[in-house]
Amino acid sequence: MLAAMESADFTHGPLSGSETPAQQSQAATVKTSIALPIFMFAGGAIGNLIAIIVLSVSRQEKKSSAFYTLLCGLAVTDLLGTCLASPLTIANYLDKHVFEHQHVCEFHSFLLLFFSLTGLSIICAMAAERYLAICCPYTYQRWGVDRRFAQRFLFFIYISHIFFCCLPMMGLARSRLQSSTTWCFINWRTGEPVAYSILYGVVSLLLILGTIVLNLAVCGSLLLMRQRTVQRFVSRASIRQRWKALSSAAETQMMAVLVMTSAVVLACSVPLVVRVFANHFMLKEDPEADLAAIRIASVNPILDPWIYILLRRSLLRRLLTLSRRGSSPRNSASPPPQRNPFYPDIMRDSHVFTQLMCSTSIITQLPATVKFTPYDTESLQQTSNTAD
Repeated sequence: MLAAMESADFTHGPLSGSETPAQQSQAATVKTSIALPIFMFAGGAIGNLIAIIVLSVSRQEKKSSAFYTLLCGLAVTDLLGTCLASPLTIANYLDKHVFEHQHVCEFHSFLLLFFSLTGLSIICAMAAERYLAICCPYTYQRWGVDRRFAQRFLFFIYISHIFFCCLPMMGLARSRLQSSTTWCFINWRTGEPVAYSILYGVVSLLLILGTIVLNLAVCGSLLLMRQRTVQRFVSRASIRQRWKALSSAAETQMMAVLVMTSAVVLACSVPLVVRVFANHFMLKEDPEADLAAIRIASVNPILDPWIYILLRRSLLRRLLTLSRRGSSPRNSASPPPQRNPFYPDIMRDSHVFTQLMCSTSIITQLPATVKFTPYDTESLQQTSNTAD
C-alpha cells in the first residue's frame, strides 16, 4: 500500500524531551499518517487471505473450474502486491531516506507497474473466459478450458508481465521519487523518454476496453437468450423451466462476481492510466492528481477480496430462498419436488462449469429441437380449453 497521508515536510525519528506545541502536533500527525498504511496493509492481507481460504474450501469452487482458478489467481496477486509494496511504504514513514536509494526506488516502481497491469490482465481473462463459456460453448469445449488451462494462462501472464515491467530497469525508462516523497514510479513527465510510459498506458487501456466489451457482450447474450426463449411459442411451464435453467445459481453467481470485480478493478485502475497520458500530453504538472490516482489504485486489493467473500453461492442461495419464501402465499402448501426435464439434477452437481455448460447447451439447442405440428397445436389448445 502507498503512503496516502504523508506530506513532504514530515520529520521522522524521536523528538526531544522538551517538545513545543507545534512539535507535538507534528508528531501526532505523523502517528496518524503512519496508521493509515498499516491499516491498509492489514486490511488487504487479511481480506485476501480469507478470500483465498473461502475459494479453496468451497465445494463448488475447488473443482476444476477455470473461472475460479483465475479468481483465486487475482486474490493471490492482490495479496502479493500488498505484502511486497506496503512494507516499503511503512519503512519510508520511519525513515524518509528509504526511497532515495535508486535500487529501492526502482523496485517499488516495478511493483506498482507489475501488480496494476497484472490485475487488469487477470480480470480481462476472466471476462474472456465467461464470453467463451456462454457465447461460444463449443469453442470453449474444443479448447479444453479448465483449471489447468487457467493455471498455464496465469503463468504466462506473470512471466510476460515481469519481463515487460523490468524494461525500465533495462534503460527504456527511468524510475524517480515522486513529489510527495512517498512512492516511486516511472518518469512520465513531458521532455523525458516517455515511449515506455505511453506503451504501458496503451496496454492498460486496451485491457480496460477489452474487459468492458466482453462483459457487455456476455450480458447482452444472456438478455437476448431470455428474450428469444420467452417469445418462443411453447407452454407456460416450459417458459418457466427454460428461464430457471438460464438463471441458474451458479451462472448468476459467476456473473455477479465478474461484474462487481470488474467494476472495482476498472474504477481503481482508470485514474492511474489517465494520469499516464495526462503527464505526457499536458505541459502543466499536477502532483496532487498523480498522488490521488495512486491512492485510488492502492484501495483495489482491499475491496476485491470482499466481493469473493460476500458473493458466495451459498449466500446467494440463502437470499433467493428467503425471497421466495417472502413472495409465496402463507397458506399454500409446498408442492412436491418434480424432476425438471430441461435441467435434470445438475443443480446438485458440485462442478460449477458442468452446470453452466449444460444450461448453455440446453438453451442454445432447444429452439432448434422444439417443433410443433398442427396436431400438437390443436392438442395444446384442447388442453388449455379443458383446463379453463
